[in-house]
Amino acid sequence: MFVRSQITFFQRFEQDILNGSKTITIRDRSESHYQPQSIVDVFTNETQRWFAQIRILSVTPITFAQLNSQHAAQENMTLAQLQTVIREIYPNETALFVIQYELIK
Repeated sequence: MFVRSQITFFQRFEQDILNGSKTITIRDRSESHYQPQSIVDVFTNETQRWFAQIRILSVTPITFAQLNSQHAAQENMTLAQLQTVIREIYPNETALFVIQYELIK
């Protein structure tokens, strides 16, 4: 039986994903299992509502200290905003993963 892969995003990021201004997500090890070229269904975290499909382009290890302005731009925010968001979600995590993706239209 084939199980479709899925990922959730906070609703506040939905429009940035749909308009292409958010092209990466930074997750911890528990969400680092996505494989390049796989198709993933995207749901809102809060309500589990499906809103898109994405193709995973790459999954790259990174540390919190390595986050930079390029990552922030790919997240459609400033570096300070990105660091704050990551700390809110993963308060003590230093080993993270950059998941780059493209929206399937």
